[in-house]
Amino acid sequence: MKKLLFISMIGMLALLTSCTTMRYGVKAGPTFATLTGDDTDNLDAKIGFFFGGLAELEVTDMFSVQPELLFSSQGTKYSDSDGFDGKLKFNYLNLPVMAKVYVSDGFFFEAGPQLGYLLSAKDEYESPGLSGEDDLKDEGFVKDIDVGANIGLGYQLDSGLNIGARYNFGLTNINDLEDSGDFSIKNSVISLLVGFRF
Repeated sequence: MKKLLFISMIGMLALLTSCTTMRYGVKAGPTFATLTGDDTDNLDAKIGFFFGGLAELEVTDMFSVQPELLFSSQGTKYSDSDGFDGKLKFNYLNLPVMAKVYVSDGFFFEAGPQLGYLLSAKDEYESPGLSGEDDLKDEGFVKDIDVGANIGLGYQLDSGLNIGARYNFGLTNINDLEDSGDFSIKNSVISLLVGFRF
């Protein structure tokens, strides 16, 4: 299914590129990330950041398709009553493909799928008398591929500057632990953005 989704996204981009006006841009901003699913009650949002580039393919004056390539700092924070605190620090290279609808005077809504590749996954922990960092990617605890979906809104100024907010929710279980049964965790990320479209 992941291969089919990727091939479909590439095919759609190739088709749209041949029949639309293309504009390029950059974007960056903070992320507020956590994990949802089983046994996630003690998790808190971890503040990170994202940055990357985009190509907006204008189909009509009111509708465009926007593929992006983004580096995103994700993960979560956790703590327990024994004073054990830590951060799960996940870094992803994400490929969202957003459908954008301009509703009036620069305001737009957007939605679309996202394919993510895990670059690194660290568990950084600290407690009285103990601290350290484990590499969760090398140890095979987190899956390399994440499939999610995005919804968002924003405002595009005539100058090229734009602002917005987006929510990404994971569709696939990223838990890769053996013998963990149906234990499921998924990414959940809110992003605020400032960008510029050339």
